[in-house]
Amino acid sequence: MIFFFFGFLGGFIRGVVGLIKHTQSYKDVKIKPGYFLGTLTLSGLIGLAAAWITHDLGIAFLGLETIPLSIALIIGYAGGDFIENIFKIIIKDDTIFQIGKRLGKNNKASAKK
Repeated sequence: MIFFFFGFLGGFIRGVVGLIKHTQSYKDVKIKPGYFLGTLTLSGLIGLAAAWITHDLGIAFLGLETIPLSIALIIGYAGGDFIENIFKIIIKDDTIFQIGKRLGKNNKASAKK
């Protein structure tokens, strides 16, 4: 069970790093507490899922019977990063933080038609 917690923690850390990077890249970034917690929770769940999948695959690490917790943390971080980059490719934008604005514009354009 602690293995999955470390996967969650890795994803959570990835979410924090992504938000810090975003706030450092743009001026006057306002972070909504609900969005912030939701993003970190989602990142953590993605990390947990990545760790769970790796654990269920039964992948051995350096011949050890179990995967070390530090690797679970890295798996969680990398899993979150992988999902984020796939999402960016799908929406064809360099940041996922603009998706809300894009969806809002699309809904307004559809309503006018």
